Amino acid sequence: MDDSHQFHLPTPKWKIFIIGAALISIALAIGLFINLSVKHKLNQDTLQQQSGYEDVTQKNEDESAIKAGKEIGGDKCSGKGPKQLSASPMKIEDFAFIIPYGLMVDGHVTPIDHQYFSPSVFNSKPDSYEVRAMADAKIVEISHRSRVVGDSSKPSNDYRFVFMHTCTFYTYYDLVTSLSTEVKAEYDKNVKHSGSFSQARINMEVKAGQLVGRIGGQTLDFAVWDTEKPLKGFISPDLYKGERWKIYTADPLDYYSDELKKLALAKYLRTIEPASGKIDYDVDGKLVGNWFQEGSNGYEGDRQQADGRYWRSHLAFAPEHLDPSVYIASFGSFAQPGDGEQFAIVSGGSPNEIAVGSGLVKLHVSSFSYVKADGSPWDRKALTTNPKVKVSNQIEGCALVQLLENRKLKAETFPNKTCDKVAGFTPSAKIYVR
Repeated sequence: MDDSHQFHLPTPKWKIFIIGAALISIALAIGLFINLSVKHKLNQDTLQQQSGYEDVTQKNEDESAIKAGKEIGGDKCSGKGPKQLSASPMKIEDFAFIIPYGLMVDGHVTPIDHQYFSPSVFNSKPDSYEVRAMADAKIVEISHRSRVVGDSSKPSNDYRFVFMHTCTFYTYYDLVTSLSTEVKAEYDKNVKHSGSFSQARINMEVKAGQLVGRIGGQTLDFAVWDTEKPLKGFISPDLYKGERWKIYTADPLDYYSDELKKLALAKYLRTIEPASGKIDYDVDGKLVGNWFQEGSNGYEGDRQQADGRYWRSHLAFAPEHLDPSVYIASFGSFAQPGDGEQFAIVSGGSPNEIAVGSGLVKLHVSSFSYVKADGSPWDRKALTTNPKVKVSNQIEGCALVQLLENRKLKAETFPNKTCDKVAGFTPSAKIYVR
């Protein structure tokens, strides 16, 4: 039979459906493969970009931390990152307790950026107790003050130490009353005098526990600075360039050996977290935190004043360092120009709630003392845990405050007046910023 004349039956519909479905499946598979390949490429590119961004960010942060460390301690540093602190600055039996960061007292108008080791016998003679290095380090700076500052009745005779552990990690002492023989020799070789202030830039290696000086009759100032962890509670860090280390104040407990941490905590006055205290309380648009008189050069103030009262242009509203349930109003000038004074806020509102929309606010302020947990008076000479503020019934005055903008405050004080006797601001009111 001639094939050209063969009769072909039409392809059944079910076969056409199967063939079509197969072709569609193949097309979808090819499309899915292409789509996944593109997505994989895009994801790889994105991950590489993110990784590159993170690398650049980390590099910038590292460089910034090292630069900040060199500004504090000089260029003679190496490495970065913290070191473990294993030795107490004073023998455990030689101090009664540790005062946390954040105290506001006298000329320390803003929360203080150092702790205090209070001697077992506070009124001891100078040089009664040993002062030792906390870890292997290099002493990179020792300064000495010998003038009357503020309201002090006696000339200063204090040595200040800066210990460099790496380019980003430092410890600090102040109020040391004398230097060890080895340290004194190095200091004398490098000291430069400027009136009542002297300073020596040195590069002296010391070991953990090594004797570096002595103290007596006053507390030992102590702080840790970690430039890799700048504090986040200062709205305008540039205002603290006069004391550039302040914004790097770090919790010592994060760096102590387990043994030292246990010993230190046994001498802590405060156990409320953060137990080591806190100094950065600024909240944008709220009264709480630090303020500086407009045009006064931030924290630095006027260091050239004959009486040394650079703090007269400072103002702060922050939780009390031992009893944070109470807010303190801290004035660089309250009743007398330049007399730093602190009071408990007893009425008018909480600084962490007073905002731009609050308008003019009148704060009653009173003096205060401390009591132990059992309500008995605390003389601040012996160890107690979490003492409480006892506010006096006597009103010391009225403070008017008004947030004009998020970072601009108008304030005025009225000593020995209750707020019902104060109508409003006078031309003596001052503008503060941050």
